[in-house]
Amino acid sequence: MMDPMTARDGALELQERMVELVRAFGLHQPDRTPCGQPVAVAEAHALMELERREGLSQNELAEWLRLEKSTVSRLVSGLAARGWVERGRDPGDGRMLRLGLTQAGREATGQLAEARRAKFARLLDAIPSEEKDRVLAALDTLVEALRSGYADPPEHGR
Repeated sequence: MMDPMTARDGALELQERMVELVRAFGLHQPDRTPCGQPVAVAEAHALMELERREGLSQNELAEWLRLEKSTVSRLVSGLAARGWVERGRDPGDGRMLRLGLTQAGREATGQLAEARRAKFARLLDAIPSEEKDRVLAALDTLVEALRSGYADPPEHGR
């Protein structure tokens, strides 16, 4: 068993490195994606999910994004105001609204995807070849730890 002081120091080191990662990657800039596009990160993720899963309801989108329903409602309203998302009635249940990308939304999503692809290609090129597998494995480990309950679960209205 790890001594409490060592665990605390390790947790502080992890925290500091995560803060460095967030800042270096640009995730702390609320009005642009890490790849430099003038779109909020949450909006970019919503567009990406709507491209992958056409016809989601707002509640389903909230679950995929792991965000509060009210946050997703505001998010979708903003995307609709930009002309990127449209709401339509579900053919099987007229009470339910389904979300879809407009043509302008598909174009914006394509631009975001290309900027993201280019950013990650540059990032991968900056990692020495002999380190790439270890970096990817470390990221897998971190994501798994976050998903498995070692970290606090996200707060949202499920």
